[in-house]
Amino acid sequence: MKKIIFATGNENKMVEIRMILADCGYEIVSQKQAGIDIDVVEDGTTFEENAIIKATAISKCPEAAGCVVLADDSGLEVDYLDKAPGIYSARYEGVDTPYSIKNQLIIDRVADAKGDERSARFVCAIAAVFPDGRVLTRRGTIEGQIAYEPAGENGFGYDPIFYVPEFGKTTAQLAPEEKNKVSHRGRALEMIKEVL
Repeated sequence: MKKIIFATGNENKMVEIRMILADCGYEIVSQKQAGIDIDVVEDGTTFEENAIIKATAISKCPEAAGCVVLADDSGLEVDYLDKAPGIYSARYEGVDTPYSIKNQLIIDRVADAKGDERSARFVCAIAAVFPDGRVLTRRGTIEGQIAYEPAGENGFGYDPIFYVPEFGKTTAQLAPEEKNKVSHRGRALEMIKEVL
């Protein structure tokens, strides 16, 4: 069976990815499961650049020979905060800072914003590096707002504070299947699936 190596060590992300790509005819493994243990410095200035940097670095490892390598860079853009945390979402206020604290900081920083001033989006850029060296990217987004307080037990990261008006819920309140259909990662992966 053909294999996809996804450049992440985030198990929560791998659960989502496997659900979304379940019917694409590839075995899907994380870089850890593929035996690849390298730290990639993501020093790009866009989500796409960082995804390409990661996917290209992993694709050069001997364990990735003959595999399609996928990498994503995703994050939260809050318009009221000049699109912060953006590409720094995972490192926002420190890599080891728990998301419960990061989420509360964002809520506090947009406290004076009302209605549409609270607009935000999740962005996900996925890069695919094919065995023949071809590289392509796809971007998925979901528009929403910063909630007034965290809500929901599903998802991870910023999901508890990302409110989607059309559902009347945060993405952490959506069932996983529901979230995967509309999420930034789900949309980007669907576009990648068409290419695969």
